[in-house]
Amino acid sequence: MAFLFNKFQEAVRTLAKNPMFARDPRHLQFEADVNRLFLYTSKFSGKDVCEDTDVLSFFDCALSYYRLGENAEEKDAEEIIDLASKASVADQQKQVQENVHYQLSHMFQAMDDVLRPDVKDDPSKDPSKAHSHPQRSGLSFAVGRAASANMRSAAIPATRPLTRAELSKKFRDHFGYTLDIKPSGIPHKDAGQGLFLSGEANVGAVLAIYPGVIYSPAYYRYIPGYPRIDACNNYLITRYDGTIIDATPWCLGDETRELWDGSNLVDYNAMRPKGSENNSDRVWRMLSKPLEKSARENFGEVLERRNPLAFGHFANHPPQGSNPNVMICPYDFPLSEKNMRVYIPNITFGGEEPIKMKRFGSFYFKSGSSGDQAGDSLVLKTLVLVSTRSICDEELFLNYRYSNSKRRPEWYSPVDEEEDKRRWS
Repeated sequence: MAFLFNKFQEAVRTLAKNPMFARDPRHLQFEADVNRLFLYTSKFSGKDVCEDTDVLSFFDCALSYYRLGENAEEKDAEEIIDLASKASVADQQKQVQENVHYQLSHMFQAMDDVLRPDVKDDPSKDPSKAHSHPQRSGLSFAVGRAASANMRSAAIPATRPLTRAELSKKFRDHFGYTLDIKPSGIPHKDAGQGLFLSGEANVGAVLAIYPGVIYSPAYYRYIPGYPRIDACNNYLITRYDGTIIDATPWCLGDETRELWDGSNLVDYNAMRPKGSENNSDRVWRMLSKPLEKSARENFGEVLERRNPLAFGHFANHPPQGSNPNVMICPYDFPLSEKNMRVYIPNITFGGEEPIKMKRFGSFYFKSGSSGDQAGDSLVLKTLVLVSTRSICDEELFLNYRYSNSKRRPEWYSPVDEEEDKRRWS
């Protein structure tokens, strides 16, 4: 598999220099990342299927199973690279989404077979058909109020009384790997806990989901710690589209399936920053004043808190001299997939209804609901971690890509300064 990885890496560097990427640096880096994810997550059936490599034949050639396989040959990688150079970024994005969704659907089905074997035998017991509470995911932690009676009375289907560790073991038995949280092997006092893969996974495998509360740009001012949200929270991550996920309320999950509204009582000001803190950071902590939600009923989602994939926020940045072995992949989960919803460890602040936004400089403002558009499907914008090479019993490292225009922690060693610069340009 090493030759495939090297070819992919070489192709990414070459395609990033292509004139078609000659736009703004941020968009260039986005397209390079999409291309890289396409290369990692795609597999092709063979030359007999993929001889016609124009854009129209793109989806006919692409298979949505992530493993390159033990018997993959060099020509397979070359076909993927050749097709990636001809396909549009939009086509590659769509294929990456399909590849990731295919993997997750199989994982979630396997977990459901373990936790809800009665549903497999009798589909009429599927909670996605019997249970349909409102989709407005208000967060009671934003206003410091208890969950409403409507939330408490929502039906939570019974599951087998397995512990989180037992479910994790069964997941490994089925897929060949699982995740562990234990002290990081990075020789630095601020390394803390690390995310480890126990078992083996091939390149392009979805290894983890980034859990927590999702904030669209319209709701930035409600993020705890606003406006300096990063001064008191080590578990924030941003997608290219501006969506922010706060994994702090999720923590390690729990030992049950429950109605979760993100209202874990987190004292953000008491959180120890990952790295040194200067006087400016302390001032921002004291001055932070996020907006409060209006007083109305709050809703949550029934989520599987034992989810063995919901640990993406524990991946550390690689130490100096090491390379990342996973990368971030945006994943838009279709909310129409009700039977899978319980295994997506996220809720959306402000609800799952599309919001129109206007941007003035660096600020976003709500301008009403976007309404229901014909043919549009509501999605939940989250993130997953995808392996960039074959991994066996290792700590997972993710390139944090901190902005080089701001002060960075002393432990941060850039993987690629140019990528950091383009990402935040």
